[in-house]
Amino acid sequence: MNPEASRNVTEFSIHGLSEIPQHQLPIFVTILLLYFLILSGNLIVIVVIWGSSHLHSPMYILLLNLSLIDIAYTSNILPKLLNILLTKRKAISFVACMVQLYFFIALASIEVILLAAMGYDRYIAICQPLHYTSLMSQKRCSMMATSAWVIGLLDPTGHILLVSKLSFCVSNHINHFFCDLSPLLKISCSDTFKVEMLNYIVGSLLTLSTFLLTLISYVLIIFTILKIKSAKGRHKAFSTCSSHLTCISIFYGTIICLYMRPASSYYPEQDKFFALLYIVLIPLLNPIIYSLRNHDLYIGIKKIVLKLTL
Repeated sequence: MNPEASRNVTEFSIHGLSEIPQHQLPIFVTILLLYFLILSGNLIVIVVIWGSSHLHSPMYILLLNLSLIDIAYTSNILPKLLNILLTKRKAISFVACMVQLYFFIALASIEVILLAAMGYDRYIAICQPLHYTSLMSQKRCSMMATSAWVIGLLDPTGHILLVSKLSFCVSNHINHFFCDLSPLLKISCSDTFKVEMLNYIVGSLLTLSTFLLTLISYVLIIFTILKIKSAKGRHKAFSTCSSHLTCISIFYGTIICLYMRPASSYYPEQDKFFALLYIVLIPLLNPIIYSLRNHDLYIGIKKIVLKLTL
């Protein structure tokens, strides 16, 4: 293929999760069920928080934003994957591929900032409870959430501009189940150094800074909890942040495995597994371990149900 002409590639072919025909239907049913559960769980969280005045506090405002993110980035990828599994039509236009890549990076960036904000919220609640209302006011929390969305939506701009200028003369076949950065760079015959450097610099600055902020918050939280004399008090304090700690461990673990390495070390099957964890498992678990175990949310759910039944 002529390198210059390859810049005008109009579509890609997405590999999907499996080439074996017998696997297509079971995978389709499984992904559809998981997508339904993700939408249901996160929509319940959004409706309950939005409709319950006693939940209009910083922690729950951040949870609402996190649920919106979980719905958005699964909806960015899973419907197309389901269509591929059902119809076996693997083509995706160049523009649609760039849009999918843009929102994938943007929504991931918003999530890392939200997770750091939630870590800070738990730090203030446990380490400085007397100053919680002043340090984590609704206005400050809204500013944090707004900043997360603005920074996240601006973050992928450079990536998309550079990727859209690459030549794809090796192949137009993306060995993945969505348009991700590593498999796209793998099939490009252009010099991808600028894209990779931008990914490392921007990704490292954003991911490492938010991770360090979260880590520092939890180091201070642990020191504070250890100072509590009663076992019951320590357990109660730790239970308020254990869910967040579990989710950030899974989240950062998958992010580091997927993106903190050169494109040359891309291994399709391994990366598909970690990407599934990130795209499906995390948004599935978030409403369960963050929210549905929460007593205040149970009260909110009961109130919503009573309003609907009256």
